[in-house]
Amino acid sequence: MLLLHNDSVIPAWNLALEEYLLTQTKLEIIVLWRNSPSVIIGRNQNALEEIDAAYVRENAIDVIRRQSGGGAVFHDLGNINFTVIHALGQSDFNNYSKFTQPVCEFLNTLGIKAYLHGRNDLLIGGMKFSGNAQAVRGGRIMHHGTLLYNADVGRLAGALRPNPAKIQSKAVASVRSRVTNIAAHLECASPPPAEDFLSGLYEFYRSRPDMREYKLTEADREATDRLAREKYSSWDWNFGKSPDYTYKKYGYFPAGGVSVSLSAKNAAIKDIAIRGDFFGMREISVLESALRGIPHERAAIQKALESVKLGDYIAGITPDEFLSLF
Repeated sequence: MLLLHNDSVIPAWNLALEEYLLTQTKLEIIVLWRNSPSVIIGRNQNALEEIDAAYVRENAIDVIRRQSGGGAVFHDLGNINFTVIHALGQSDFNNYSKFTQPVCEFLNTLGIKAYLHGRNDLLIGGMKFSGNAQAVRGGRIMHHGTLLYNADVGRLAGALRPNPAKIQSKAVASVRSRVTNIAAHLECASPPPAEDFLSGLYEFYRSRPDMREYKLTEADREATDRLAREKYSSWDWNFGKSPDYTYKKYGYFPAGGVSVSLSAKNAAIKDIAIRGDFFGMREISVLESALRGIPHERAAIQKALESVKLGDYIAGITPDEFLSLF
């Protein structure tokens, strides 16, 4: 088995590396890594159902869709991620105990009793510190999990706050759990930084029989760069792959009450209705037509508004007020 410490903290690149190692190599490997602040959503989820879009935007938090199913998780530099990739064994898929047991053993060496609960969560004292997911491609399995060490729980709660709009879809929603940081359970006055925890976990894995360290080759990096650029940095993958859904939000402004109801396919606006007790000089259907077919995301809607005179349709409303409805 190979062991890699991936020192990149770029979310799109790190998720691309996972896919590359799983689908483009035959390596049997364990990867330890961290991400800068980001929300990583499951393959079958609707991104807008999982995040507070305004909070994510204002706090420069990336939203990236991963290959595996399961729920949304928050990453930052206080969160350690582990990924295990190898040939698919007969009883590997959905066997979370096999892949998480080494983590529990490592935490036991630190005086912490951790255990697998339910299908895929690791708990300490009834509180979750690790979510895990799996993907199978071409006869190979990838298991990956989070380890909240000293993550910013306030940012976690803010980013994963349920969207105030009403969204209905067949996407898989996340199950919200009480969370805890590993550092809070260490028996020391001043817990070591996340880098030290990562190093300790790395050395724990490295001490196992038949484990060899691995360094990424130039070919590995070039292939990952391409995948990160073309797929994991794209709106189409991260948002456009969301299942079809309907969305409704109401706001009250000095211009009056305004509600937006829309249906989306591949996260693009398929149909939209704008209603309320506002006044306007022109038919609201013209504004609705200008918004059909564009991505259901702030930048695209903002660009579409540049071609219309918003005040002609909703007198007195500002672009920022209108954009807050999306």
